[in-house]
Amino acid sequence: MLDKIKKTIDLIQSIDIDALQKLNEKVDLKQLMASVSSLNDDQLKSIVHLMKSVNKKHEVPPIDADFYDISDRLTVEEREIQLKVRAFMEKEVAPLVNEHWLHDSFPHEIIPKIAELNICGINFEGYGCAGKSSLLEGIIACELARVDPSIATFFGVQSGLCMGSIYRCGSEEQKQEWLPKLQKFEKIGAFGLTEPEVGSGAAGGLTTTCEKTENGWKLNGQKKWIGNATFADIVIIWARDVADNQVKGFIVRTETPGFSVEKIKDKMALRIVQNGLITLTDCMIEEKDRLQNANSFKDTAKVLQATRAGVAWMAVGCARGAYENALAYTTQREQFGKPIAAFQLIQNHLVEILSNLTAMQTMVFRLSVLQDAGKLKDEHASLAKVFCTMRTRDIVSRAREVMGGNGILLEYNVARFLADAEAIYSYEGTKEINSLIVGRSITGFSAFV
Repeated sequence: MLDKIKKTIDLIQSIDIDALQKLNEKVDLKQLMASVSSLNDDQLKSIVHLMKSVNKKHEVPPIDADFYDISDRLTVEEREIQLKVRAFMEKEVAPLVNEHWLHDSFPHEIIPKIAELNICGINFEGYGCAGKSSLLEGIIACELARVDPSIATFFGVQSGLCMGSIYRCGSEEQKQEWLPKLQKFEKIGAFGLTEPEVGSGAAGGLTTTCEKTENGWKLNGQKKWIGNATFADIVIIWARDVADNQVKGFIVRTETPGFSVEKIKDKMALRIVQNGLITLTDCMIEEKDRLQNANSFKDTAKVLQATRAGVAWMAVGCARGAYENALAYTTQREQFGKPIAAFQLIQNHLVEILSNLTAMQTMVFRLSVLQDAGKLKDEHASLAKVFCTMRTRDIVSRAREVMGGNGILLEYNVARFLADAEAIYSYEGTKEINSLIVGRSITGFSAFV
């Protein structure tokens, strides 16, 4: 009996009377004690475990958007370059982009800083270029787009479309003259293929013409949606030769008489990219500025094949940026007493996003492996462009959804990815055109007309 009395006294002394009184104000203690007393040992253990977990601070795991560790396939040097680009984008670009996106302006001050990274034309050999892999080129496009697809597009026009046209279709003299300057961003380039009335039908329907004269080549026509056009030093212009009806390419200096550009305004996507409407009126170009190895649209297609692969990587970056921002948000945003990431439906959205993102990453990784092996075909690049841009649209939409109303605010970043994904979906060949390229390769029938 004395032992029971002693234990009872010890129990009473261990009880926080003030806390007990506060608890009594919230619940019926007598009823609570009766309910707890009726529980078996396993049920009591579960309650104790739950109580401990409630008081324990929850540690959120680090965000890992490279779920299958694709970066593990990079060399040590390539991984260092990837992380250098990532750090630059997060430190120098991320704080600027929402303001510039909102005001339809370009942060020109970052161009010298991008030049310092020494990544422009990174997969080209010679002319100041590093001669690295196409895989690293794709990884860089992804890292740029992960923070801002507009900056990735600016870079892709400079490095892939403009430099790529000269690298693949230019003479040795043209390469020596322009590639080192473009690589260092001493000159800014643009690429003029799309026209006001001709987008997908560029292969056989260009209305911009070139005509050989005694004084050189005379260009007439218009080009639309030309990125970097408002501040470029040179633009690669593709035009149909009136003599043989073949597509030819020209390095056009923007100060050339007869060349004018008007900024395209009121875009809902890639607002930082400065797109222009170019008008060519009896614009005279010397023979030395005609791309000497561009004699038909097949030569143009060589450039587009490589850059289309880059756009697939860019789509991955856009999707990854949206996923990372949305995931971080869901672990911090609380509703009904806990972070929304703890709810089943939110986790389902996040897992579907990650599934699509991982599939995209593995696809573009293999695409770049084929490219480096010299086995890349048009249909390979087109399939990746179709799949990745379609999945990106779904990912950015779901990312916006898990963020609720805040998902449409620029300050949370996902709204920008949501809008920019629409442009990535359309440029460098629409879903329909790229589907027909793949369809032709697997059936043997051309369904373009």
